[in-house]
Amino acid sequence: MLYCFKSKAGADVIMMADSADAVLRLMGREPAPKGILETADLPGLVQALEAGVAEDEAQFQRAVDAAKAAGEHPPRRQGVSLRQRAWPLRDLMQRSHREGADVVWGV
Repeated sequence: MLYCFKSKAGADVIMMADSADAVLRLMGREPAPKGILETADLPGLVQALEAGVAEDEAQFQRAVDAAKAAGEHPPRRQGVSLRQRAWPLRDLMQRSHREGADVVWGV
């Protein structure tokens, strides 16, 4: 399944379901086939998303530091990072807030 996040403020952001589900959960939203991120809620949702991405990066950095301390090869990120997946939606949400537009999907 694909999620297509839409807003009058910018281009659509398309994500695979597993990535979109993770991003929605970071924002405190339950994944659903249809939904809306209302303009008034966008600043708090962006903040929650940024905090989740920062925690993901900190957790990876702790794993790298622990491996180095143990004299092992540090782990490498596999695939696309959470930041890379989430940032297009974050940008759309910020643009939408500035322009007073909601972000919707599944409609």
